[in-house]
Amino acid sequence: YDTTMGLTPLDGLMMGTRSGDLDPSVVEFIGKKEGLDTSAVLNILNKQSGLYGLSNDLSSDIRDIWDGLDANNEYAILAMEVFCYRIAKYIGSYAAAMNGVDAIVFTGGIGENDEGLREYICENLGYLGVKLNAQANKVHGEEIKISTDDSKVNVYIIPTNEELAIARETVRLVK
Repeated sequence: YDTTMGLTPLDGLMMGTRSGDLDPSVVEFIGKKEGLDTSAVLNILNKQSGLYGLSNDLSSDIRDIWDGLDANNEYAILAMEVFCYRIAKYIGSYAAAMNGVDAIVFTGGIGENDEGLREYICENLGYLGVKLNAQANKVHGEEIKISTDDSKVNVYIIPTNEELAIARETVRLVK
């Protein structure tokens, strides 16, 4: 079963500071080329990559990237384009793996609250028949369908309940 697990590097999507999909041999290559030990290379890949690295150390926070876009910062533009491209690419790969898709769900902090990001991503999913309802997309943090009625794929915002998930996992581990 596939999931993006939020926006974690576990499935190849980059988080704010992590590098995303990466050939493991690059760790050794970078280390030798730059004269760094494994710890230093892993620090770069885990703390100085992703949005942070692409934005030329502007920030790993998507809100700062948006501010950079407003200021026409070329690195913020690059970071946002790569971030949205990667998300759309994973949706496309999952659609191919599943021979189609019934729904796309935006969740987690960015997914629930960033209407611009959702719009930017869905613009790249027209080939799937995704049509976004601009008014519904303005909703933040509520469970709502944000695709139009004639969209071939339903698109939703479904808020996470991280506290409940943590409590359930704690109960499972304690048993």
